[in-house]
Amino acid sequence: MKRHLLEAGDLDRVDATLVLDTAAQIEAALTGREVKKLPTLRGRTVVNLFYEDSTRTRISFELAAKRLSADVINFSAKGSSVSKGESLKDTALTLEAMGSDAIVIRHGASGAPHQLASWVRGSVVNAGDGTHEHPTQALLDAYTIRRRLGRLEGVRVAIVGDVLHSRVARSNVVLLHTLGAEVTLIAPPTLLPVGIGSWPAEVSYDLDAVLPKVDVVMMLRVQAERMTASFFPSAREYSRRYGLDARRMAVLGDEAIVMHPGPMNRGMEIAADVADSVRSTIVEQVGNGVSVRMAVLYLLLGGAPS
Repeated sequence: MKRHLLEAGDLDRVDATLVLDTAAQIEAALTGREVKKLPTLRGRTVVNLFYEDSTRTRISFELAAKRLSADVINFSAKGSSVSKGESLKDTALTLEAMGSDAIVIRHGASGAPHQLASWVRGSVVNAGDGTHEHPTQALLDAYTIRRRLGRLEGVRVAIVGDVLHSRVARSNVVLLHTLGAEVTLIAPPTLLPVGIGSWPAEVSYDLDAVLPKVDVVMMLRVQAERMTASFFPSAREYSRRYGLDARRMAVLGDEAIVMHPGPMNRGMEIAADVADSVRSTIVEQVGNGVSVRMAVLYLLLGGAPS
């Protein structure tokens, strides 16, 4: 693997499969252990540098680093010198001077992790940058699909909803294509980005036409906080055309699964009974995220297996 994980395109099929296989090995190694920790990154320091609010991703990375026995520093922009005007570069150099081996960054500006990687000697992991990418989410989604369906090659995946503002969609399209899956993006035209034709995915505006043909339905949150204009007539109209409810779930194949990166708008893009159904992998995705992020940190920091 490269020194950094900045976007899904940093991983070719060999590297992506290595991450998934390593996550499975780590999970197996921890199964049955009373103390769920491995000594592989003892003496290393991992900094979680979060400029945006996060629950699942921040806690997942913290838990992943601690389970590998690394020292963890959680840095939130709120209440730090950032609120006094300190730049990202000066913050990064301060953390570097304190001996950080890896920095996990979430930032509202697309490209911030790439910039950070040019300033520090340690590894940088992108935990979400603006509307750009979220590569470890794509890895944990691929890991979840492989665990549930037993394969990724030829798996048909529908990614539905607010593609325009979704870093999860961008990373998933790239990674799933790399791993041999077939992706279809489904959204109203207003929620598809310019240049979507260059993405390695099909595009459809008709959810009902695609659902019977897919193995995986990945619902995306409508990111109202990133919207500065009206992208659809109303929440009710959006849900009617692009929401996944029990009626739509019933047309899926017998083995098909439902995914969501969270947080969910229950009742809008996904109905509560669908989110809580046996087809849903939403809770599994959270748990799998810890194993996958352990694998990423382990591979980037070069710990020896134990």
